[in-house]
Amino acid sequence: MNKIVGIIFDCDGVLFESRQANLAYYNRILEQFSYPAITVEQPERAHLCHTASSPYVLSVLVNPEELQPALEYAATLDYRQFIPQMKPEPYLKRVLEKLSHKYPLAVATNRGTSVEPILSHFGLEDYFSAVVTSCDVSRPKPAPDMLLLAAEKLGAVPEKCLFIGDSELDQQAAASAKVRFAGYGGCVSGELNLQSHLQLLEILSV
Repeated sequence: MNKIVGIIFDCDGVLFESRQANLAYYNRILEQFSYPAITVEQPERAHLCHTASSPYVLSVLVNPEELQPALEYAATLDYRQFIPQMKPEPYLKRVLEKLSHKYPLAVATNRGTSVEPILSHFGLEDYFSAVVTSCDVSRPKPAPDMLLLAAEKLGAVPEKCLFIGDSELDQQAAASAKVRFAGYGGCVSGELNLQSHLQLLEILSV
């Protein structure tokens, strides 16, 4: 693959398997407001917790009059207590180390303040030149804002960046930002379709 000058990664489902951690986080909020827990047997709701920004997720999960109190309660939770339930994707550190010698790397995620503690916990923060979260833009994915900001922080035009995502929100954001897209894990398709991060090293000849 030629003309790629920067690589942008989604967080959940791409850098980490985090479904268990995310369900535990949202279920803690739901418990506080006397809602039943979400389980893996509710795939649409569980997928929502894995991909969308917290304000949108909670707008779906709680009644409108409880949305602001739920957001305020969520802001009091320290996500670090859920990080041990996350697992880095296979070969991740090895691949990031090799890629970072050739490309500037970024994270663009609908997460908020939890991203940097997560990267630090797993010793990955030094591989990324930029981290863009839902706190940095007015519109989270599927809007293009996050990817455009990530490309700017990498000093690259969007068309020469590759974004690796695993959801329809990622796919839509890439299309809107005119960023090249790689679908990870088989849930969505892109110019590239990756089942392993190791494939990136082969494709990019790193």
